[in-house]
Amino acid sequence: MFKLKPALAAVAIIAALAGPATAQNMFAPAATVNDTVVTEFEVEQRVRFLKILNARGATRKAAIESLINERLRGEAIRDAGLQLTEEGINDALEEFASRANLTRAEFTTALARAGVEKETYRDFVINGIAWRDLIRARYGARVTISEAEIDRALASQSGGSSNIRVLVSEIIIPAPPQRAAQVAAIAEQISESQSANEFSNFARKYSATASRGAGGRLPWQALSDLPPSLQPLILSLAPGEVTQPLNIPNAVALFQLRDIEETGKPSKKYSAIEYAAYYMAGGRSEETLQQAANLKAQVDVCDDLYAFAKGQPDSVLDRETLPPSKIPQDFAIELSKLDEGEVSTALTRSNGQALVFLMMCGKTAEQNADVSREDVASSIRQRRLSGFADSLLAELRSEARISLK
Repeated sequence: MFKLKPALAAVAIIAALAGPATAQNMFAPAATVNDTVVTEFEVEQRVRFLKILNARGATRKAAIESLINERLRGEAIRDAGLQLTEEGINDALEEFASRANLTRAEFTTALARAGVEKETYRDFVINGIAWRDLIRARYGARVTISEAEIDRALASQSGGSSNIRVLVSEIIIPAPPQRAAQVAAIAEQISESQSANEFSNFARKYSATASRGAGGRLPWQALSDLPPSLQPLILSLAPGEVTQPLNIPNAVALFQLRDIEETGKPSKKYSAIEYAAYYMAGGRSEETLQQAANLKAQVDVCDDLYAFAKGQPDSVLDRETLPPSKIPQDFAIELSKLDEGEVSTALTRSNGQALVFLMMCGKTAEQNADVSREDVASSIRQRRLSGFADSLLAELRSEARISLK
């Protein structure tokens, strides 16, 4: 079970830094929104809560803005007569806590140690899920995805002469259990990146990939070279947009689309990818990373790894030949960037205790594989609903009486 270490064990430090609230000022207004008040106590609670998660908005100014938006969302939710079931609320609270590998009770206890009331956690989660339900109910029927739109999105998979290539930036953040909550919060912040430069700065700071030094920027690549599960996500983005965080073993991945174009070159597909994964004890420690760098200099082909695995348990070396759709997602992401004989050391296994020395052995070409039309439609739909949500919130703000104290 996940223990409350860096991400949530830092609560004692955060609580000490925040200091006790001044009793006489606790319920003084920090802002008013129409007929409701945002109190200093709520602001202090929100700042503490976000500091624990290491999330964006852990400042007084940003916390006030966030609470103002929640008041406006809450009014719209009440006006619509939308009510959540207690079962739905409990499920949402449990799901949020599970992102840190904690139960709801464990998460609430951790927050209490930092002086964060359970109502702060509950209100934050409830507002989010109720707002999503409202957006779906209000705009869902207006989001229609035509077959032609799906066809265009799947153009690169059609087997015709045209192809799509993309400029993508990547971030993969190691997330061993003790850092799961902290990394989840960081990833949510990155997903809100507004520019390629902002995303690249995050990549240089957090990413474990070889592209880190380049700000996560990858060169042009055929969309069909990306893992099948990732292709519809990339196609659903407009240039500059970022995927939602993707949970992969012991890590979280995010991708930003920088540019996209259609070419006249034939789309190249593969029926199978052959790769080798050599598991090195020590995870991403400096010593193990140096051992991996030394090994990389000594091997040219996958067969060379057998000599290094000799005398060790069979489990330290896996060699597989699989269809792209059957390859674990994190392996598929890294393999999509490798040519034969190239290596990635961005991934881990065993809760971060084993570094994966992942080597591309070879590819077998085939006709184009299918990409799920449902996945493509879902990705496009979600992006459009997000746009409606942003527009509705902007409208609510423009019509509201908002006063900062």
